Amino acid sequence: MSKMRSFPDLWMLISTLLILTIGVVMVYSASAVLAFHDYGDYFFYLKRQLIFAVLGVAAMFVTMNVDYWVWKKYAKVALLVCFALLVIVLIPGIGVVRGGARSWLGIGSFGIQPSEFMKLGMIVFLAKMLSEEQSKITQFTRGLMPPLGLMGLAFGMIMLQPDLGTGAVLVGASLLIIYTAGARISHLSYLGLVGLAGFVGLIAAAPYRLQRITAFLDPWKDPLGAGYQSIQSLYAIGPGGLAGLGLGMSRQKYSYLPEPQTDFIFSIIAEELGFIGGATILLLFGLLVWRGMRTAITAPDTFGSLLAVGIVGMIAVQVVINIGVVIGMFPVTGITLPLISAGGSSLTLMLTAIGVLLNISRYAR
Repeated sequence: MSKMRSFPDLWMLISTLLILTIGVVMVYSASAVLAFHDYGDYFFYLKRQLIFAVLGVAAMFVTMNVDYWVWKKYAKVALLVCFALLVIVLIPGIGVVRGGARSWLGIGSFGIQPSEFMKLGMIVFLAKMLSEEQSKITQFTRGLMPPLGLMGLAFGMIMLQPDLGTGAVLVGASLLIIYTAGARISHLSYLGLVGLAGFVGLIAAAPYRLQRITAFLDPWKDPLGAGYQSIQSLYAIGPGGLAGLGLGMSRQKYSYLPEPQTDFIFSIIAEELGFIGGATILLLFGLLVWRGMRTAITAPDTFGSLLAVGIVGMIAVQVVINIGVVIGMFPVTGITLPLISAGGSSLTLMLTAIGVLLNISRYAR
């Protein structure tokens, strides 16, 4: 492989930093009221976001300058560590329960989500595995089942927390890598039917998931219960109109809309900045995804191409699910908007992954 590096994709870097900057501003706007109510400090969430944004940008510039094929050497070890963390987080007394899910490790308000590490660990490992054994991928048993088995195991462990949103992103990004590597559509279609049956089983096994589905179809059936979040989100988006109520002028952040700084931050963006602000966010994500896919297409080797596809898939699937939930197209799943929502490990890991993507772009043909 040629080791001649060029400057990383400038459009990708600019779009990432712009989205991150908008995110920091909107986290403060969306969270100031809640932060003062809970902690007596308007800047509580802003300070946390700035800390993790700085750490994330530093990590991004490190991974942007580390040759991406180095990660291939550590893919197996990284995946094993990620699985170990998923086991540890399920142990009562060690894993921290937040929002009804035992998905955190940490002390007090600082913590990490092992499932976030698993998303990136799985992407790197599948890229390595399928780049080395790409000729087998058209075979159902020897080629397709091993990567699907690993993906299924990780998804199952994440669902034990439970965390359907993160599990869905992991599955979406993994399937995109597997499809890009050359898996047969017929095989994936048959497995899709099995997966659909399993999804129905997951819903039937937990009544609250069925509530979320029915609430998604008609949130006004239970406006103070299962449909509350969807309704309050739409109440935020509706008044925003074309130009919004103005930065900082949201009404729904006054304890009406749950999680305004995380899962439903796009609702606050639409309320304060209107259609123009929301469309700008979508255009910036579109630019990031387009440049990422261009990098995948022009990567100098199969590993780099599959790795880029996985990272772009992780970003795109998460954006689609989050905004789909916010505007009432999907059931509420509890997933953040990449680079914008308040977060610790999720924000840092996302910027780290984008750094890897930027490094691949340095070798693009």
